[in-house]
Amino acid sequence: MKLNTKLWIGLGALAVISPIGLILPEKFKATGAWGEWDAEKFKGLVGYIPNGLEKLSSHWNAILPDYAFKGWGTKGFGHLSFAYIFSAVIGIALCAGVTYLVGKFLAKKNKNPLHHE
Repeated sequence: MKLNTKLWIGLGALAVISPIGLILPEKFKATGAWGEWDAEKFKGLVGYIPNGLEKLSSHWNAILPDYAFKGWGTKGFGHLSFAYIFSAVIGIALCAGVTYLVGKFLAKKNKNPLHHE
């Protein structure tokens, strides 16, 4: 099996198990994922809001807040699991697409007309 295929299978498996992010915080009584804090939560943790965070926090809104569609928070585990998997697939696709485009750009930029393989 090619390495590329193994990579996509691994990423697909990670996307499918992403709903674990719903189960584990509940089981361990966690309040949220590390680093996914808004400005007020950050202030409660460290005692202040950094200037940059304070300036930018009102300008940034997540496309899928809490990895779910608006109003799906009350629809149950099945709906939330689907939303988590959907979010994972979208994230993987965006990362792969940007990486592909940057790679194409860099390959085109580094072509040497005197060098033939």
